[in-house]
Amino acid sequence: MSATSNNVKRGTNHWLVPLAVLTAGVMLWQWFPLSTLIHQQSQLDATAAQISAVRSQEKALTAQSKSISSKTEAVALAREQYQLVKPGQSLIQVLPGSGTGTLNASSGDPGNQPLVSPTQAQGLNVSTTTSTASHASNFLSRIVRTLEFWR
Repeated sequence: MSATSNNVKRGTNHWLVPLAVLTAGVMLWQWFPLSTLIHQQSQLDATAAQISAVRSQEKALTAQSKSISSKTEAVALAREQYQLVKPGQSLIQVLPGSGTGTLNASSGDPGNQPLVSPTQAQGLNVSTTTSTASHASNFLSRIVRTLEFWR
């Protein structure tokens, strides 16, 4: 009987090893934070991309600050990009008109007339007599054109 009892003990021990390996595999699969590690790695990659973008912006700004080291270059930059003027000066911006692109030279508003070269300005006849009704309608049409961007 001792031979059969050894076979029975040996048979019971064979299923314990695969069961222990299977249990360890399930525990590892359930408790190992693989999805958390993948998510954290994607966050790290995004942060690294942001850092490299900020570094490239820093290099560009450093190069720009070196290029505007003189006062005249700084003033030119302030005028071009930020529309700043010196004290006592006024900034006037001429916006392009809306419509077909052709200007009506016969209207009473000199702002609607095309530009004239200085050599031809001596023989220019300027009409100063316009009716009050045309001024009012021209004024209202300019206001409407100015506020068109609200549509």
